[in-house]
Amino acid sequence: MKVVLLGYMGSGKSSVGKILAQSLKIKFYDLDDYIESKEKLTISQLFSTKGEIYFRLKESEYLKELLDADESFVLALGGGTPCYSNNMDQIIENSISVYLKASLNTLTNRLIKEKDKRPLISELGKDKFNEFIAKHLFERLLFYEKATYSLSTDEKLIQNLVDEIKTLLV
Repeated sequence: MKVVLLGYMGSGKSSVGKILAQSLKIKFYDLDDYIESKEKLTISQLFSTKGEIYFRLKESEYLKELLDADESFVLALGGGTPCYSNNMDQIIENSISVYLKASLNTLTNRLIKEKDKRPLISELGKDKFNEFIAKHLFERLLFYEKATYSLSTDEKLIQNLVDEIKTLLV
């Protein structure tokens, strides 16, 4: 079984994924961490030294590597992963995908606190922040909504989301 969690940055993919994997007694991967370990650079360093196009090519390559692996796991994607190359087609064909859907308000409240760690939003001033996230989220929805399942994360505890996903998997 391969369970892929997707959604906008800050939607809870990694937090939910770790606990879901423990609960299912299978391995957990965070695609960004996987890329960093393979490339020996942080995501921020990859963006600044090699550019977004290089990053997106590597992201697709490593996603395919994981999806082709003969093991069960939970995989938390980067927010943009489903939107590039034929990544969403690969995800649909090779996994059970769950879109963790967070409202704009939830996302902005979470992301403002960790802005410095996120290359796409680190340089945005407060005046542009909400507008950027709203526009970006709108552009990505077409891909996110292709997931096998969609769950709202607003005002839910991580354990509740894990339980909801496990119910969907049965």
